[in-house]
Amino acid sequence: MASSSSPLVPSLAPLQSPSSSSSPSHSPFSPPSSILIIGAGVFGLGTALALARRHEFSQCSITIVDRSDPAQPGLFPARDAASIDSSRIIRADYPDAAYAALAAEAQAQWRKQANPSDLGAQGRYHESGLLLVADGVPPPANAPPAAAAAIDKAKLTGMDYARLSWANVLSLASDDHELANHIRELPDAAAIREAARTGGGGSGTWGYINHGSGWADATASMAWLFDQVQQTGRITFVAGTANRLERSGSTVTGARLADGRVLSADLVVLAAGAWTGGLLDISGRAIATGQVLGYLEITQDEQDQLSKMPVILNLTTGLFVIPPSNGILKVARHAYGYANPETLDTEPLPLSPLSPPSTHGVSLPRTHMSDPTSSIPPEGAEDLRRALHEMVPLPGLPDRPFIKTRLCWYQDTPTADFIVDYHPEWQGLFVATGDSGHGFKFLPVLGEKIADCIMGNCPSAFKDKWAWKHVSGETLEKGSVVTEDGSRGGLRRLVLQEELGKATAPQTA
Repeated sequence: MASSSSPLVPSLAPLQSPSSSSSPSHSPFSPPSSILIIGAGVFGLGTALALARRHEFSQCSITIVDRSDPAQPGLFPARDAASIDSSRIIRADYPDAAYAALAAEAQAQWRKQANPSDLGAQGRYHESGLLLVADGVPPPANAPPAAAAAIDKAKLTGMDYARLSWANVLSLASDDHELANHIRELPDAAAIREAARTGGGGSGTWGYINHGSGWADATASMAWLFDQVQQTGRITFVAGTANRLERSGSTVTGARLADGRVLSADLVVLAAGAWTGGLLDISGRAIATGQVLGYLEITQDEQDQLSKMPVILNLTTGLFVIPPSNGILKVARHAYGYANPETLDTEPLPLSPLSPPSTHGVSLPRTHMSDPTSSIPPEGAEDLRRALHEMVPLPGLPDRPFIKTRLCWYQDTPTADFIVDYHPEWQGLFVATGDSGHGFKFLPVLGEKIADCIMGNCPSAFKDKWAWKHVSGETLEKGSVVTEDGSRGGLRRLVLQEELGKATAPQTA
């Protein structure tokens, strides 16, 4: 949120729109004189860093506005942002070959630890291994990995996701004998329990372990990224909450903040994550969903017992456990999530200059910062307990009270593909959102790819995946977005307030 001490930044008046902003690849790129980036998560900070390092933007002023204040140590980015947490999974284990290759590119950076300034150094990255499993009928013994040439994400099961991921990581490791040796099939529940190393715990009926994957300290990694941005000396930070995109005719000219200030720029990059829907009509394209996380305090003996465990992720249930650190064990669920429909005081920017305001509800995050009394629904808490009993059955641990729970807010798209594209109807607006719960692992490379897209050079593998999609009226009438990529657990179309109303006991948030 904006504070009264936040510095006032001069208006970055728009001199001209970026050349062919709705289809920049059709003509030579003309860099804008000023860029305003809304949001300081992985998408926003990464984009700012990439742009600041490119000579094409050497004469361009770059401003980031975020609801948290970078002048307050330990409070930037906002503590309820999806990128701020004790841990996030780092993996190249994707059924989609394009994302698998991009994640492998990112992992090469995560693994750098020789110098304190390297991304993976100082405990920011831990290559604990990843146990990727699913429920269902296992493949026949010694069956080859599934073919991954073309996939329909909407038809994938968790087992399909696991099998295709296995094929892709084997392909990525085909020219690296050491990496190939890190990947091992686990054909049954007994092999999975042995690989889990959690005192008899396990999950799934088939899977594999990839010792080349792991997890990162998300909060520390975001602090590293923020430091990299600051070192450029080129980025202006503004503390404030953007509550409206400003426009002139068919051109987006900037953003109005909650305190009345207006920031203007030639190009606005909307990278507001789960808060995007409050600023721009993204009906049928993306939705904010809340995902449950829980944290347990464990003893030193338990920490020692679990010190060799891998990340355990069941792609059928979405449940996962990340190895403990500093006496804290995290359990979570990658699910269809909870929608939180809200009525806005300010209408989001419509689909086009000629479109009426959207009549569709907008799901926006509800967090401990916006609502200190917020909690997680009992349905989610019970599922987290199920994961603990199944995956980490140490005596007395699975039923131990959580010391903290929270909702992590994704910006979900139907296929879990990002949206990284110029808006087709609004000049001067570039959209970078739709993390779908898997944006963080791409932290060291995503900003560069977004910068490429801004310059009209979207990587060919993502040209269609990341494009702003046409959505039919029939799709809009069906209701909110549901992500179908084979990896989601839980129930579809849950509404947060309704689920909270079913609570039988308060849950810490």
